[in-house]
Amino acid sequence: MAEEVEQEPGVAAPERLGTPGARLRAAREAQGLSIQDVATRTRIAQRQLEAIERDDYAALPGIPYAVGFARAYARAIDVDEVDIAADVRNAVHNSDLGANRYEAFEPADPARVPSRMLAWTAAAIVVILVAGFAVWRTQVMTPPTTDQIAAQQAAPAPAATKPAAGAHPAAPVVQTVVFTANDDVWLRIYDETGERLKDGLMKKGESFTLPGNAHNPMILTGRPQALTVTVGGKPIAPLGPPDRTISDVPVNAEALLARAAPAPQAGATPAVPAAAPAPAVQAPVSAAGN
Repeated sequence: MAEEVEQEPGVAAPERLGTPGARLRAAREAQGLSIQDVATRTRIAQRQLEAIERDDYAALPGIPYAVGFARAYARAIDVDEVDIAADVRNAVHNSDLGANRYEAFEPADPARVPSRMLAWTAAAIVVILVAGFAVWRTQVMTPPTTDQIAAQQAAPAPAATKPAAGAHPAAPVVQTVVFTANDDVWLRIYDETGERLKDGLMKKGESFTLPGNAHNPMILTGRPQALTVTVGGKPIAPLGPPDRTISDVPVNAEALLARAAPAPQAGATPAVPAAAPAPAVQAPVSAAGN
């Protein structure tokens, strides 16, 4: 009976047959594929696939790319990519590259890694944007030069119109707007901000004077004919047709003065100018009185 060979202490176990690159090459050749076929499937450069088959990981961009490219190669030819990736990691760490720090990043699909042309294009765009911002900031933040300041100061200022000597500027005439109820009427007077200047029922004979500082005042009422409006004592035409609701009607002095004067009431006798006195007629002198 053959004697069993015992492993001597301190002697390492036999290494696994075949390197990751050799196993990938053997699987590819077993399927009748060329290295160019795998490059087409994975979109990885043929020279990088050849480096993986030679286990020449130093010829690749870095450790993460070595693992990622090997996984993509294995996936393209139906080989266990997890097993291949583990073997590549062990091979890298046991090689001269193992002295370098291993990065956690691994491109899951090297085909999705941006191309060098795309990277350069993105970098050029960033440089253009930074340069444009720098030019804009320089133009905005640069103070005017002495020549520019002198030119602005030398420019003739528009001549201001001076009032004649001894003349005083005419003060604006304030026109008082007064609302008087000639019958019971509900109304609301408000300004452009919505503030209510007058809101409620006005009894017959009651009056309301519009504040002089009201900003664009307007009125809302359902019986415009029940209001008598005067501006500076001058009567104004009704604000709307009888028993018709009006709203947002301007009631400042300027707007009211632009309205026509009220028509004379029915039955009122128009004023007739006084007739000129007739000339005196001298009676003829009788001939008998001579």
